[in-house]
Amino acid sequence: MATGAETAQMLHTSDRQVADRSAGAPSGESAPPAVMQLDNVTRYFGRRAKHRHVVLRNVSLAVPPGEVTHIGGSNGAGKTTLLRLMAGILRPNEGTVSIGGLSSERSWRDFHRQIGFLSAGDRGLYARLTVRAHLEYWCALAFVAPEQRPASVEEGLSSFGLDGLADRRAERLSQGQRQRLRLALALAHRPRILLLDEPRNSLDAEGLERLGSGVRAAIGRGASVVWCSPPGEDQPVAFDRRLLLEDGQVRPL
Repeated sequence: MATGAETAQMLHTSDRQVADRSAGAPSGESAPPAVMQLDNVTRYFGRRAKHRHVVLRNVSLAVPPGEVTHIGGSNGAGKTTLLRLMAGILRPNEGTVSIGGLSSERSWRDFHRQIGFLSAGDRGLYARLTVRAHLEYWCALAFVAPEQRPASVEEGLSSFGLDGLADRRAERLSQGQRQRLRLALALAHRPRILLLDEPRNSLDAEGLERLGSGVRAAIGRGASVVWCSPPGEDQPVAFDRRLLLEDGQVRPL
C-alpha cells in the first residue's frame, strides 16, 4: 500500500499531465478524468452581430481532480464571465460545460449541487439573517442531508472564525467578516469543484490564513479549485498551474 507521501506525489503527477494536455502540451501516458470540462466555449453579449461584444472565444479547459488552477487577467478580460459559465449561471452561446459528463444545461440540478461558487464583491447575503441562519439556509438549498446539517454549520463557523458572530445579522458585519461568511457558504456542502472570484477581497491576515486553510482542506477531500484574480497578487495558497485569460482565450503562463 502506498504511503501518504507517495499517494500525494502520484496525484500531483497525474494532475500535471492533465494540466499540460489542456494547455496544448504533449499528453502523458495516462491522466485522471477531468472534473469539469469546457469544450469550445464562446460567450458574447448583444443580439445583433454588428453590436456583439465577444468575451470568450472557443475556450477549452479541463479541470483535473485535486488541483488548484489560477486564472489571471486584467480588469474586463472576462474572468467573472468565465466563472459564471463554469457555475452554470450563464449559458454559453457556443460550446459546452460539463461536470463528470453532466451538462450545465441538461442536468441543471445535479450539475449545480457539485459546485461551490464565490462571486466577486460582497453580495449574496440577506441583511437581517444571522450568520448561523445563512449557513443553515444554504445547507438546505445545497441538498446537505438533514442529519448532517448541524455539523456542516458548526464546521463553517469554526473554519472561518465566525463562532462569536453566529447570532449577529449580516448587516452588522464588517466587509471582512462578510467575506468570511461568503467563503463558509461556498464550502459548506463540500463541493466537488470550488470556483472563487477574487476571494481575498477585504480579508485581513487572519482571514487570508483561513481562506488558505479552507482551500487546502477542500483539496485534501479531492475537490478541485479554480481561482480567478488579477495576476501579481500574493496568494495564501500554492497553485498547481497558472493560466491567463487574454483576448477572449485562456493560455498557459
